[in-house]
Amino acid sequence: MTPELEMQLKGYGLTTAQILYRMPDHPTLLQTYVWQHYDLAPDFPEMRHFLKFWQEELDGPLHSVRYVHRKLISATEWRALKGELIIH
Repeated sequence: MTPELEMQLKGYGLTTAQILYRMPDHPTLLQTYVWQHYDLAPDFPEMRHFLKFWQEELDGPLHSVRYVHRKLISATEWRALKGELIIH
């Protein structure tokens, strides 16, 4: 099983964040960065960890963060099937 599928089965969903930040050399300009990762709603520990890293290690101060989250697999959509497919 792939790590992504394991995470989805544990309740993780895909989170996409649009981060606006100020350019260090030109603070009146805003730049966009798009971040995407599997994360757990509603606390979003992965995104919070990334934003903490940004604030502590990177020069461009954050202006705003907009995000969306979508579970790709829910309990009602997952079924374990046993079977065999024979070709030729």
